[in-house]
Order: sequence, then C-alpha cells, then structure tokens
Amino acid sequence: MRHFIGIIKDNLTLSKLTLFSNPTTSYLHIAVLRTTSHSPSTPPNDHHLATILSLGDSSRATASTIIHSLITRLHRTSNSLVALKCLLTIHHIIKRGPFILKDHLRTIRSTNGRNNLKLSSFRDGSSPATWALSAWVWWYACYIETILYTTKNMDFDIYSSLIEKEKRRDLILSCMNSDLIRDVGLLVGVIEEICKVPDNLLVEKDRLVRGVMELLGNDYLSMVNEILVRLSEFKERVGLLSFDDSVELASVLDRLTGCKEKLLRLFSVKKISVENLWEMIEELDRKIGVGGVSQLGLVTGL
Repeated sequence: MRHFIGIIKDNLTLSKLTLFSNPTTSYLHIAVLRTTSHSPSTPPNDHHLATILSLGDSSRATASTIIHSLITRLHRTSNSLVALKCLLTIHHIIKRGPFILKDHLRTIRSTNGRNNLKLSSFRDGSSPATWALSAWVWWYACYIETILYTTKNMDFDIYSSLIEKEKRRDLILSCMNSDLIRDVGLLVGVIEEICKVPDNLLVEKDRLVRGVMELLGNDYLSMVNEILVRLSEFKERVGLLSFDDSVELASVLDRLTGCKEKLLRLFSVKKISVENLWEMIEELDRKIGVGGVSQLGLVTGL
C-alpha cells in the first residue's frame, strides 16, 4: 500500500510539473523526480542518471536548477528510499558529473566549513525496515559531506581521470611535508567515515543499500591509490622528516591502521593496491619508529 501511494504521489507531482511549472525548467524537475522515484528499493536507473548528468552540462542555469531541485526533494521527503536515491544521485554527480554541476553542488550552505545536508533529524518510522534505512540516510549524508569537504580542501578532484592523476604525481614531488601530511589526513578522514557505515546486515537484503556499498568500494580504492602515492613520496623523504612531521605522520598512519579490521570486513575482495598500502604503512612505521612514534610516546608519557 505504501509503495502504491508513493507511485500515486510521483504521478501527481509529474502532472503538476507538466501543467503548472515553468516550461523552460519543468523538464529538469521531472528528470530529478524520475531519478529519485518512490519505486521499489533499487538504485536510480542508469538512463535517468545519465540524463541528469547530461542536462547538467548544458549551462550554469540548468545545473543550478538541477541541484536546487535535488536538494529540495531531499529535504522535503520523509521516505527513506527517496532520500537514499537523492543521496546516491548526489554521489554520482560528485564522482562523474560535469564540472558546472559539481560546482553548483559545492554551493550548498556550509556550517563550520562543512557542507550541511541537514539530515540529522531524518526519520522514516513507517516500518522497521524504513527505520533501519533511516540510519543509512543519516550516515550517507555525513559521508557525502565529508567527500565534499575533502575535495574542497585538497584543491583537486579525488575522482579525476588517470591522465590527470599522472600529471598530479609530478606536483606531489614538489609538495611540502606538511601539505602531504594534511592531504593524507583528509583522505584517511574519508576512510574513517566509510568505517562508520551502519549495520551491514541490510546489504544482502536491500538492492539500494548494495548500490551504496558498490560506490563505497570504489571510493575506498580511490582513497587507497591517492594515499599510496603520497606515502611512496614519504618513503623517499623519511630520513629528512623533522620530529614534528614524523609525529604527525605517525598519528595519521595510526588512524588508518585503526580502520584496517573494519575495512577487511566491509570489502573482502583482495586488491594489490590495498595489500601494498598495509605493507607500506608497516615499513614507514618501522622507519619513523625511533624518530616518530617512540618519541611521541616519550613526550606524552605513554
């Protein structure tokens, strides 16, 4: 019955948009509605997502309307499925959307430097299943806020193409130690947020949640690759690190190591890059142990 009512709501909204909305923008609102429908618990249709991304590349006015429509729908809905689809759509825009669409997404009002999707009070108590999905909505909004914050503060797109990443490798060589440590810390922050994902039992039962986890798995590997590049540079500089740099780097590596157990449970597929990351962390720990971790313990009395 709830699913049936949701379909009726979508059809009524489509009718209103067709009859009463500004014809120059109604098709954009319709595209958002179709992508984030009340239909069963499945990820947004690939065709509808492609339409959103394509339309968002046409002009700044169009991109602004799409983002405004998407955020408005996210804030007005009390349906956990619609909310998750809105967040999934935003995630896809961040990962593979055109620049102007991403740029308008960054204009969401921020609090304390972080984009604020304002979903901490979201509740869908219509059933035990939707109540459980509400926890995913809260967490997913926080995760997307973290991604937006990280991208903004690293001054580059963490989802950039392989060619762009290769060009960036040369820039990393000229970065100061403090900048590299800051970047690794921000990337580790994304991984820490991944590890806060709600109870994984829903993953096997809910296709929408599985869609979220698939994007998370890809994000995790992207973070691993970005961290590896920077740790490889630290491997070359380890003998030149100051005491303060050693302490900060050791602290960041410790945060990442603290995520290892949860990450192994979340993502069971073995990747060479992941194995290389844990090996490099152990190697760096050994190399900076005397100058970094051990001295940190002496200073703090640990």
